[in-house]
Amino acid sequence: MSLKVVVVDDEQLAREELCYMLEQMGSVEVLAQAGNGLEAVGIVERLEPDVVFLDVQMPGLTGFEVAHRLLQNGQSPNIIFVTAFDRYAIEAFEVNAVDYLLKPVEGSRLEQALDRARKRLGTSKDVPLDGQLERIVQLMAERQSKRERVAVKVGERFLLVQAEEIIYASLTDESINIVTGQLAGTSNFRTLDELQSRLDPSVFWRVHRSHLVNINKVKEIVPWFSRNYILRMKDAKATEIPVSRAQTKRLREYLRL
Repeated sequence: MSLKVVVVDDEQLAREELCYMLEQMGSVEVLAQAGNGLEAVGIVERLEPDVVFLDVQMPGLTGFEVAHRLLQNGQSPNIIFVTAFDRYAIEAFEVNAVDYLLKPVEGSRLEQALDRARKRLGTSKDVPLDGQLERIVQLMAERQSKRERVAVKVGERFLLVQAEEIIYASLTDESINIVTGQLAGTSNFRTLDELQSRLDPSVFWRVHRSHLVNINKVKEIVPWFSRNYILRMKDAKATEIPVSRAQTKRLREYLRL
């Protein structure tokens, strides 16, 4: 079955790469590209594609908001979300989208997503996306409201660092130590709970009562006693952080260990 698709991504190189891959698949016609959410809504309404590849993170309207607006306007294309962020919202938007793809997109996964879209074209969409997308848009708004910069005290100065630069934070001698790739210092937050509440919970994991880690900054997972693990982080010292028994199960499920 031939598929007519629209590709939406604010990064031109990412759009062109995905379009190239799609054209190599055969029986796929790329009708148009869109560089932002508002442009995407107009193109989809005009061209009525079978499938829309939607980048999740875009300025203005997110991919979820684009999908929600299309539904409000009576459009119901098959949607395949594309994201560079592994897992932070996958559990939410996996519910009834045709599929999701992680950047960089692999050819085999793209082919699988297209197969799923073809199968779905011949069936009815039993579960409406509208209510689910409402919850997803709310999730995205809450995530974006999380603190993006954190003050770290180094000597007598307070330096502002992007939250994503934090490798880990540990409670030591009643002080919260924060380590990034460029610096190490202390936080004015009184507890790790307070610090964690201001960060993205899908990225920053409380793997131990004394340690909060950026899951994207884990260099290596080292098996330890009683089927537990130690995380070797990406800081200069390759700091080793223990994973509590309670968090081991979550780690195994997340990384399919």
